[in-house]
Amino acid sequence: MHLASRCLTTVIMLGAATWVSAAAATTLQDITYKTLPGGKVEVHLNFDSSQVPEPRVFTTDNPPRIAIDLPDTVNNASRHQDIGVGTTSGVSAVSADGRTRVVIELMQASTYKSRVEGNSLVLVVNNGSALQPVTTASTVDPSKALPSAMNGPAITNIDFQRGTNGAGRVLINFNGAGANANMHSQNGNVAVDIDNAQLPASQAQRLNVLDFATPVQSVSSHSTPGGAHVDIAFSGDVDTSSYQTADQYVVEVTPKKHDPKAGNPLLNQQPVYTGTRVTFNFQDIPVRSALQLIADESQSNIVASDTVGGSVTLRLNNVPWDQALDVILRAKGLDKRQNGNVTWIAPQKELADYEQSLSDARFKAEDTAPLITTYVPISYGKAQDIAKLLTTGTMQSTSGGASGPASQHRGFLSTRGSVTFDIRTNTLLINDTAEKTVELRAIISQLDRPVQQVLIESRIVIATDDFERDLGVQWGVSGNRTNPSGQVLQVGSAIGGAQGNNGTSDTLGSGGLNVNLPATPSQGSASSLAAAILGKNYALDLELSAAQLEGRSEVVSSPRVITANQQEADIRQGQEIGYVTYQNTAGSGGVSGTATVAFKDAVLELKVTPTITADSRVFLSINVNKDSLDHYITVPGSGQVPVIDTRSLNTAVLVDNGQTVVLGGIYEVNKSDTISKVPGLGDIPGLGVLFRSTQHINDKDELLIFVTPRILSDSLQ
Repeated sequence: MHLASRCLTTVIMLGAATWVSAAAATTLQDITYKTLPGGKVEVHLNFDSSQVPEPRVFTTDNPPRIAIDLPDTVNNASRHQDIGVGTTSGVSAVSADGRTRVVIELMQASTYKSRVEGNSLVLVVNNGSALQPVTTASTVDPSKALPSAMNGPAITNIDFQRGTNGAGRVLINFNGAGANANMHSQNGNVAVDIDNAQLPASQAQRLNVLDFATPVQSVSSHSTPGGAHVDIAFSGDVDTSSYQTADQYVVEVTPKKHDPKAGNPLLNQQPVYTGTRVTFNFQDIPVRSALQLIADESQSNIVASDTVGGSVTLRLNNVPWDQALDVILRAKGLDKRQNGNVTWIAPQKELADYEQSLSDARFKAEDTAPLITTYVPISYGKAQDIAKLLTTGTMQSTSGGASGPASQHRGFLSTRGSVTFDIRTNTLLINDTAEKTVELRAIISQLDRPVQQVLIESRIVIATDDFERDLGVQWGVSGNRTNPSGQVLQVGSAIGGAQGNNGTSDTLGSGGLNVNLPATPSQGSASSLAAAILGKNYALDLELSAAQLEGRSEVVSSPRVITANQQEADIRQGQEIGYVTYQNTAGSGGVSGTATVAFKDAVLELKVTPTITADSRVFLSINVNKDSLDHYITVPGSGQVPVIDTRSLNTAVLVDNGQTVVLGGIYEVNKSDTISKVPGLGDIPGLGVLFRSTQHINDKDELLIFVTPRILSDSLQ
């Protein structure tokens, strides 16, 4: 009786412990989602209590997944449900060992944000755009979030370890919860942005980890406004993954495994043989026996078809066993197919027939598979354009577009699939098998991306430097004498040389000149200096004229324009100059006709088409035109017509992002020297200056065009 009581007590205690454990566990009741603009998906993990378990969230790139581990949680939600919005394919939940793992399946790697709302953990999954700003994952209740990094946890240590299979593990440790860390690619390295955390000066350093023999070469860290930034430099082809706990963030960089036997058919490479070396010397050995020898030497599984027969003579000395196998197959017209760790060997025609039958069966299954209808909203492009890329010949618009006859070549669709588009809602309507629909969604997610934008800043500088110098002279000599009869005789002619009736000289006026070569500047008037010598019977008048003009001017125009990648932008600024012309002019008494007002453009115009290259440079196709009014010309019967001074440039150039380049320049120099002189007398040394006038002109015009392209990030758009 005493033993029975002890057993009963033990049973009761075990039952109580089990009940307490079950009562302490949290239950994931269900998983719901809703779509957001731009192809985003908001996933809700709903629990049975307001105490949401602290999740451990990590991501993988191959395949793209977001995994959430929930400790002490029982799963009561459905094991899988399809979503098919944006890059989110579906969500699965499974429970084991007292914890539940929720996996959000993606078509491509996507960023996300998380938050807690009541008794739900909410994850907002972006549309996987490479142009979207890097977001961070947070499992902290927004109402309890710290206001800035100064109040967030501190990074206590950044450590490095070598993991299994040569993987490099970067461990970032915190002194508390609340740090928001996110991994992404940047400049060929792995970058980790940590928000709401402090990086002490002692941790801002560079770790050289080459001695660990992993793909990781160095780990560098520095502070940023509001957090920290960690760069992980690596070499080779790698896979990256990361996960976060309450006080630690771990990044794993694992080298990718490559099959050394797999040649690249695109490069026509020879196969690489790595098997152990064997030596065979047989005369007329059965082929099946030779294959058995190779299977024994290589410790591999080889299955030969019943149709494999005949004999072969072998003399191979120290060759890899896989090369020996290829020699036998070529000699007997055989081929091989690998399935796991088993190699199937059969005649080439038999293998070809088998693979053809598999292909026919696959096509037949595709022909009989049920069709489903899917609606895919397009956010950044045009549904009509994407429909053209997905199919050829079979396309229909629900907004009035026409559809043609079925075509044998249907692009990315199956033989029975079709795609239509609605212009009004910019939506694709896909009717195809479930397998093809998944493929089409992946393709559409790659095509439906926001277009990068480019800011084009240009400066057009027109600099002029004018210089003109004019020198001229006017002089005259006159005299008179009285003959015995008292008559006054005039000799010569002065500048104002008209004589009055009383024999005296009048005031300077429009008299005759011995030399009349004054300065004639192109603009303005010349200054003059006059002198006269008067005698009893003669007069000498001399007038020197000179002018010097200097002018400097600079016109700076700075048009700027923002345009999308590979889209032409056109910006114009200036004026239209109007003038009047006459038509049907007739009439004997004068000019008459119909007056018409016409216009000519005198504008500054910038046309540019940017193309962003894969290395973040900009290829510019650019046309710059700078017109200005020069003067008017008079046309008989039509009034005055404007003459436009035109400067233009049409070119294409490759420029780094943010770099300023001089696209071209026009440099004009106008020099002229003009001399007006009296023949013969103007060439006399010294005295020749009294018989000539000179004009010297030196004008310079320069046109320079500077262009600076800047690729706009999302924060600036």
